[in-house]
Amino acid sequence: MTDWYPAGLEDDMRPRMFAAADAGQPFALVTIVAAQGGGPRGVGAQMVVTADDMGGFLSGGCIEADVALHARDVLESGQVVRLVYGEGSPFVDTRLPCGGRLDLQVERFTPDDPLLAALRAARDHRHLATLTSDQGRRDLVPGDVQRPDRLRAYAPSQRLIVIGADAFALAIAEEGARQGWETVFVRPNGPEAPPPVAAAYLRDAPAAALEHLGCDRWTAVAIATHDADFDHQAVKAALATDAGYVGVLGSRRRLPDRLDRLRSDGVPDDALARLKAPIGLRIGARAPREVAVSVVGEIIGARG
Repeated sequence: MTDWYPAGLEDDMRPRMFAAADAGQPFALVTIVAAQGGGPRGVGAQMVVTADDMGGFLSGGCIEADVALHARDVLESGQVVRLVYGEGSPFVDTRLPCGGRLDLQVERFTPDDPLLAALRAARDHRHLATLTSDQGRRDLVPGDVQRPDRLRAYAPSQRLIVIGADAFALAIAEEGARQGWETVFVRPNGPEAPPPVAAAYLRDAPAAALEHLGCDRWTAVAIATHDADFDHQAVKAALATDAGYVGVLGSRRRLPDRLDRLRSDGVPDDALARLKAPIGLRIGARAPREVAVSVVGEIIGARG
């Protein structure tokens, strides 16, 4: 590896898998299949290694370079290989400073492997699916399946829909995009020029935008319009969806009035119980980017 390894910031290896396949390159998929001790990564963490590149991390930099060497041997042999690092490992010169043990499975994928097409389809349709492998006999199973041959469950990518216009909304969208989340900025009747953040942009009313986008449990809706009517419309529409997170910016003092208005408009109490209001973790955030950090932290916590 180089002095810096920015590819270690990546967690979901599907983009690398698909990019390698699109380039006609075989790749080795490395998965932690058992872990003991207090290491930074757990079962299901992965790397992708090609003949000239690599991404992902398994140990915070302790073993990645050595893993890549073994993975490239697998690219040549096509054999499924188990590697052990830490306690009981034959690689005595490669240590885990945190102690414990990592068991890895390494296997070769070819660009035309039909499982890659199935994995793409699951991603595109936002379906949860589990990749299994028993000595190279691989399958993609719907849902999050707990089996001895489980490699990893691939959930739909986290999506963040920000409804608003001001600096707080921009900062929340910016922070979501920084996480690598699929981010959409909704500004009802907004300008034609898109916001200065890496996000898709819609100018629709909140209900229309959410209906168009569709919301599942991997979708978070953050509402920061500073307009009582738009906030009300957006919260009501968001709570009527399957969104896994719905939060609204605003003062705690105004919350009872907000809830009473929603109840009077037919929003049931079980739906109101899902609402995060005021939005974000209570960390004393005041500035827009501070609030954005608190919101992203709350979304991550809500995922369980």
